[in-house]
Amino acid sequence: MTQTPSHPERHLVQRIGWLRAAVLGANDGILSTASLLVGVASAAGGRKEVLVAGVAGLVAGAMAMAAGEYVSVSSQSDTEKADLARERAELAPTPSSSTPSSPEST
Repeated sequence: MTQTPSHPERHLVQRIGWLRAAVLGANDGILSTASLLVGVASAAGGRKEVLVAGVAGLVAGAMAMAAGEYVSVSSQSDTEKADLARERAELAPTPSSSTPSSPEST
């Protein structure tokens, strides 16, 4: 039977989180800013008003996305730490099994 040569696995699944967040953030930012600008422009606003509304919308959107990402990453980190602590507690030896048996007791 012939063996297939081994090759390194190169999966990029670790990067999917930031890519998903970037695509979602860009889509959200474009749509919300465009909607804001259309609303201000349709309310018979001049160029200055539309420009100020656009900049304000971009800044507010960026701050909201940054805060949301921070909270999301923090909660994931807390969950992983709690899961590791629970796993350590489950793997810790119980008092009865950690006590070595003395030769006298056998």
